Amino acid sequence: MAPVETVDDVFAELDRASLYSLAMTALRRQLCPKAPLKLKEIWAIRIRLQLTEEVRDLALFNLAIDSKLRGCDLVNLRVCDISQGKSAYSRAIVMQRKTHRPVQFEVAELTRQSVAACIDAARLASDNYLFPSRVAKSPHLSTRQYARIVAGWIASIGLDPAVWHAHYAPNKGHADLPANEEPSRSPTFSWTY
Repeated sequence: MAPVETVDDVFAELDRASLYSLAMTALRRQLCPKAPLKLKEIWAIRIRLQLTEEVRDLALFNLAIDSKLRGCDLVNLRVCDISQGKSAYSRAIVMQRKTHRPVQFEVAELTRQSVAACIDAARLASDNYLFPSRVAKSPHLSTRQYARIVAGWIASIGLDPAVWHAHYAPNKGHADLPANEEPSRSPTFSWTY
């Protein structure tokens, strides 16, 4: 087979069935809901981060799991949103950027320890962003940087990062609920950007 130089050459080499299969795979990736991470996969990521002593990434991962916040809300957290002094709150309330509604979440002991270690390691003040960027122009991690970090976590346990995404879907949608019940915010770990 001769080297392919243009996109037209690639499509000319594929038969109709192959093109249909490629198109359906691309469409399925865009439209179908992603499978949630299993509990053992979450623990595998958490343990890898602990073993490699990546303090910031461990705090970011644990807080993402506990809070179920969107990536844009997670990277915009300030130290004062989640802790006072050197101790992290057991509960926190954050205003969501997309919905402009407050979200209250419980912060587990393991997460409080990792957040406190992150604050100490980076020597952050209460008005600093919890996850500062290493790029000089940006005060905090961008959602794109967060997406790359999540892709690295997923790849580190042997999963395909293209299949997993970084946002949490609630267990029950509004259509599945009785009129008097609020949607659940329990962790169904479906990662979307």
